[in-house]
Amino acid sequence: MAEFSLALNDDQLQVQKWVHGFAEEVVRPAAAEWDEREETPWPIIEEAARIGLYGLDFMANAFADPTGQMVPLFLEELFWGDAGIGLSIMGSVLGAVGIMSQGTPEQVGEWLPQCFGSEGDVRISAFCVSEADAGSDVSSLKTRAVYDGSTDEWVLNGVKTWITNGGIADVHVVVAAVDPALGARGQASFVVPPGTAGLSMGTKFRKLGIRASHTAEVILDDVRIPGALVLGGRERLEERLARAREGGHAHRQAALATFEATRPSVGAQAVGIARAAHEYALDYAKERRQFGRRIIDNQAISFLLADMAMEIEAARLLVRRAAWLAQHGEVRNAEGSMAKLKAGRVAVWVTERAVQILGGAGYVRDHPVERWHRDAKIYDIFEGTEQIQQLVIARAISGLRLE
Repeated sequence: MAEFSLALNDDQLQVQKWVHGFAEEVVRPAAAEWDEREETPWPIIEEAARIGLYGLDFMANAFADPTGQMVPLFLEELFWGDAGIGLSIMGSVLGAVGIMSQGTPEQVGEWLPQCFGSEGDVRISAFCVSEADAGSDVSSLKTRAVYDGSTDEWVLNGVKTWITNGGIADVHVVVAAVDPALGARGQASFVVPPGTAGLSMGTKFRKLGIRASHTAEVILDDVRIPGALVLGGRERLEERLARAREGGHAHRQAALATFEATRPSVGAQAVGIARAAHEYALDYAKERRQFGRRIIDNQAISFLLADMAMEIEAARLLVRRAAWLAQHGEVRNAEGSMAKLKAGRVAVWVTERAVQILGGAGYVRDHPVERWHRDAKIYDIFEGTEQIQQLVIARAISGLRLE
């Protein structure tokens, strides 16, 4: 196993430059418009697909990078461009990871390509976990999946909420309770194919930030899917449930397994937002003059910018190390949660300080720092709130399991 290193190879440097160019030339110029429209930026997703940035091949190659660095590398650059558009491009990854981490080889082969489609037929996917009364507490899901042996179908009923691409996705991956008495250990993930009767979009949410990313309820009303569409297969599910009922180890529950695989990536997104805000505030401070001198010549401003740079670097190091550990199966003390927690806090703090450095100019939409600050806040909340990350970390360092 190679040692951890931040040195980038030629392929990584090429991807970094390529994605940064796309973020600078395509994403940033369109960011304010799509934030105001609060709509999915289909033309930009299609352009990403055209150049090969959105698609199964690129995602598979990035996730297969033996150093674990490719994914956080390109995510930092993409979200440096804009978080809302970045999430619209990357929203399908959650559903794809859900399939990849839990599905059989046959299920992965069939459904993973359908999460992205092709250049001429762009598709998107959604990962449906959260509910109104089960956000951080995924063990309390009320959505039920009941097996109908007479037709060899699963019947899904419930309402999912705060779902990225919810209701507009081609493929929905839905986490539901099969045996509610077992809590999180009685859950499974199901693939709901395009056009399945009974699945519909409920309320589309109007959000503080990441407004170009579609977030909505997903309503499941007697949704019937083939019995083979439980991820991992029905036989493996029954074995797992039997172990849980006997009090044995049932492995990770369905939602947590996906989140554990994606938290370093979420941290990388937050680092990209923080870096964008710091660079903008630094340039502004070099040009803005008050009392006859540049404001960066004031120690209060220069020291603040120094602290911002230090915090971003610290967050990036945690993210990159967590990604490397995850790639090598060496996660020991919830390093992914540490990275996500730190990066989210840094993004919120750095963007808030960037607004402060710009003063009144930072509070209006003439400058992007107010949008970056609105976008940053979600990184304290989704894929596990600050407090849930602290709980995961505390359990990990104390040797206790988080079920």
